[in-house]
Amino acid sequence: MVPADPRPLADRLRPTRLEEFVGQTHLLAPGKPLRLAIENGRLHSMVLWGPPGVGKTTLARLIAEYGEAEFLSLSAVLAGVKEVRAAVERAQAVWRNEGRRTVLFVDEAHRFNKAQQDAFLPFVENGALIFVGATTENPSFALNNALLSRVRVYVLNPLSESEIGDVLARALAGASGSEAVRLTDEQRERLAQAADSDARKALTLLEIAVQLAESREGDMDAAVREVIVGGVRRFDRGGDVFYEQISALHKSVRGSHPDAALYWYSRMLDGGGDPHYIARRVVRMASEDIGNADPRALRLALDAWEAYERLGSPEGELAIAQAIVYMACAPKSNAVYLAFDAARQDARDGGSLAAPLHLRNAPTRLMEELGYGRDYRYAHDETDAYAAGETYFPEALGERHYYQPVNRGLEIKIGEKLAYLRALDRRAAGEGGSKADNGG
Repeated sequence: MVPADPRPLADRLRPTRLEEFVGQTHLLAPGKPLRLAIENGRLHSMVLWGPPGVGKTTLARLIAEYGEAEFLSLSAVLAGVKEVRAAVERAQAVWRNEGRRTVLFVDEAHRFNKAQQDAFLPFVENGALIFVGATTENPSFALNNALLSRVRVYVLNPLSESEIGDVLARALAGASGSEAVRLTDEQRERLAQAADSDARKALTLLEIAVQLAESREGDMDAAVREVIVGGVRRFDRGGDVFYEQISALHKSVRGSHPDAALYWYSRMLDGGGDPHYIARRVVRMASEDIGNADPRALRLALDAWEAYERLGSPEGELAIAQAIVYMACAPKSNAVYLAFDAARQDARDGGSLAAPLHLRNAPTRLMEELGYGRDYRYAHDETDAYAAGETYFPEALGERHYYQPVNRGLEIKIGEKLAYLRALDRRAAGEGGSKADNGG
């Protein structure tokens, strides 16, 4: 199949009216503010944030079309300050000579550095230039505050399989002559699933499948099966999707949901996630969310990491799965995590408080004469190996109780032990001890 128009199918079928746009109904359904603004030509600068293939470029073109504005496009991957200035000069000329504003579409806007982003500011502010940036990264991190304060951010959602099916149906309905093809419902569903919410990918797969089928006497079923082999789900190894999925895995473990935890782990592997990174995060989960409620979790997480290093993929991935399921089912405690944070805060806020004299070693006579180590009570020589009433904090800080064991798992026993020891401290203080308790 050699189409009369050599452009890719995704470009040939780009919507030219809002009614043809698929998806993003939360922004573009009739009566929605953004749709009303576009239909009435009320242009404003914006950032379109969403995954690939959900319509960011198309929407920018529609904004320019409805607003009767000049449309200029830049790719932040290729453009520098020079290209930005040239686009600005073009926009100013159009404004002076024709009285029309310019929609400047910047694809991959997050790749511009601060200087390049700042170059837009004066022209965005005076209204002659309508900045429409497209990004797959969180604008809060990817764009500087000066630019963000001058634009509105719109979040574009991944397309559902049903919406991808609508895109494919539109493509098939518009085909004619040698391009006319028919897909069964099952074939369309397979293509929609393989596209993974990306309309551009769906149309590309369809175009390749049609060409392949034509070369094989019209066997569309075999062509569809072949083009979707080896499809990889969206996972960018370092961007928003990456952090969303590792966050979902972590929260599933914390929420004691082994099935969801396994699903997110599988999603990360399916998308090409590094098992070494996942194993490292699993070790973090063991300390942060399980802690001393079940100390075995940390050892199991480390063993799983080591097993993966020895076996590699795919055999070693099962060991990580085992650790994830164990931790999801284990009793949970963040008591050590909270205690460590509180202790670090006191360490930062308290300054350089000296260790009490009785806790200092005295390796020299001078140190002995200065009182180092005097009156220190060796715990092993005390009843139950505990020096009741002894103080270990700097005097200016007073007593602190950072660690508060939860009533789950092994920490039940730990809590009982600490309660017993604190009772001994109170008894010692009542008998003339000097131990103060300032909480914590």
